[in-house]
Amino acid sequence: MRELTYFVAMSLDGYIAGPNGEFDAFAVEGEHAAPIWERYRGTAPTQLAEAAGLTIDGCPFDTVLMGWNTYAVGLPALPNPYAHLKQIVFTREQSSPEGSEAVQFTNADPREVIRDLKAQPGKGIWLCGGGQLAARLRTDIDRLALKIQPVMFGAGVRLFGDTGYAPESWKLESMQSFASGVCLAEYSRA
Repeated sequence: MRELTYFVAMSLDGYIAGPNGEFDAFAVEGEHAAPIWERYRGTAPTQLAEAAGLTIDGCPFDTVLMGWNTYAVGLPALPNPYAHLKQIVFTREQSSPEGSEAVQFTNADPREVIRDLKAQPGKGIWLCGGGQLAARLRTDIDRLALKIQPVMFGAGVRLFGDTGYAPESWKLESMQSFASGVCLAEYSRA
């Protein structure tokens, strides 16, 4: 069965974006970038990867899931951000923008969609963002891959939105730290 991996950058205080969706405080360059890309190649928008000379071959995922706010970060310039992957955007209100024909927009229950995806053959499934979407899929996530950044936001979009108190155990699979202060922590469900 395919696995759902929540691979995302987060601040030391557990935010994946600021109050208005800001994420520019996260370090995207530095000595951590190449090893993380090697492990999770193909997790940059297609056009950006090509412009930077990064290969997307060998991506551990063939499908990417995101909420509307995560998707909208690239608009209007990138209406088809991950052209090399099957893209599913969960939204209740927004319509598909021009140029996004390859992107699937849905208001279906994310848990039903992920269960259907997991039953199909293929590579891994990447949840790339949306704290509220992650909260809805919390019990369906098999792996966490957290790029922990040496910054604190104080407010914003939490890793798992506003789920309330609900303890879950996870098993640390690997932890890689870099001189930049960034750490890649990988967990599987305990």
